[in-house]
Amino acid sequence: MNYKKIIILITLIAWLPAQACQTPARSAILGKKYPDWDFAKMMHEAHNQPYTGYEFKSNQACENGAADIFPCKNVDLKGHLDLKTLGGGQGSDSWGWKHEASNRYFALVGRSSGTSFVEITDPDKPVFLGQLPSEFSTSTWRDIKTHQNFAFIVADNIGDHGMQVFDLSRLLSVKNQPETFAADHVYRGGSFQDAHNIIINPESNFAYLVGGNTCSGGLHMVNISAPLAPTFAGCFSADGYTHDAQCLTYQGPDQDYHGREICFASNEDTVTVVDVTVKNNPTQLSRTGYTGSQYTHQGWLSKDQRYFLIDDELDERRDDVNTRTHVMDFRDLDNPVYKGFHESAGMSIDHNQYVVGDHTYQANYTRGLRILELGDLSQTEMTEVAFFDTYPENDGGGFPGAWNVYPFFDNGLVIVSDVNRGVFILQPNLPVVDLIFIDGLD
Repeated sequence: MNYKKIIILITLIAWLPAQACQTPARSAILGKKYPDWDFAKMMHEAHNQPYTGYEFKSNQACENGAADIFPCKNVDLKGHLDLKTLGGGQGSDSWGWKHEASNRYFALVGRSSGTSFVEITDPDKPVFLGQLPSEFSTSTWRDIKTHQNFAFIVADNIGDHGMQVFDLSRLLSVKNQPETFAADHVYRGGSFQDAHNIIINPESNFAYLVGGNTCSGGLHMVNISAPLAPTFAGCFSADGYTHDAQCLTYQGPDQDYHGREICFASNEDTVTVVDVTVKNNPTQLSRTGYTGSQYTHQGWLSKDQRYFLIDDELDERRDDVNTRTHVMDFRDLDNPVYKGFHESAGMSIDHNQYVVGDHTYQANYTRGLRILELGDLSQTEMTEVAFFDTYPENDGGGFPGAWNVYPFFDNGLVIVSDVNRGVFILQPNLPVVDLIFIDGLD
């Protein structure tokens, strides 16, 4: 082993502004060996993502397996803006917002240097309204969520960035496009500086900042009932670093916890379930690993809140397997049961997914958006029914391509934020759901 090369490589990694999802400190939490040549190579590849331009001309229907240069199935390309148009840097996370009174739709696109705001009311003609620059330095990890008419934005490994709060109603009357905005408020309560991710439960008016400098990287809880005056409410640190989570007012099959506020946390090597109803006294209900775990990255509950679908960010790369979606049964929140995994027909690293109805919408880096119809999850049954590959150059275990998908708009539009190409506005045309399987007969 040439240790001089490793030292040089690690130095380069430390210097570059953008990071992959796993860092040496987080590798240490998992007990992974570092420095490790394969790990260092992965880190370097994830750091150095080139801009890939795409000139959008007009909307393109998915015909004969393609929409313009992009392979597809049952998904049309409606609109696109590339990174240079959006303000430059690398693409990262994204979210969406609808102004209910005016029926206008917006995409919120994270970049290494800030957040871009795009109106997509006419998806064929997206309009770049402006950007909110980063508070402090740059970071590939920038995450956005919305609550009421406000956006809440965090960034990771960036220093004293805080949580930006931005009044989205300002987008309704932008006179000089694109405008450079300033945050309406920056939260730094409870010594908070940066975080990998933010989760919001709109029913409880609480935000959860995770993977940050506080709470041992666990759940940093913030009361956002007054969006411009958020207040620190509590910590959950007993299981250390949380990479992502879904927090909600629970109405699933475990009657013991109905009406409680529960977080399903993806904690690198486990799914850890926490009752956060009492913010100054949260309770860990369970902590469960699974066969083949490499990096428990993110997940989402099925519509009945029984099954948790997990994307493990490193199993494909470390185990040389096709994209796997793992399934955990949470009929009993205190005693979950790992059910296995669905393996796709192709290989790419899975990054983020969200369940809407009977489908999970996945952002799978080099294979782009993948939409799977959910069958009998006790048997890990899933069928891919649609896709749109935002990175047609190749498939495989690298980190270019689709970072995030937002599938929650009420008009059926889906946005995908891409590391290399910016934001895609897509229209899935899904086949009728197969109702042969009757949920609950397992």
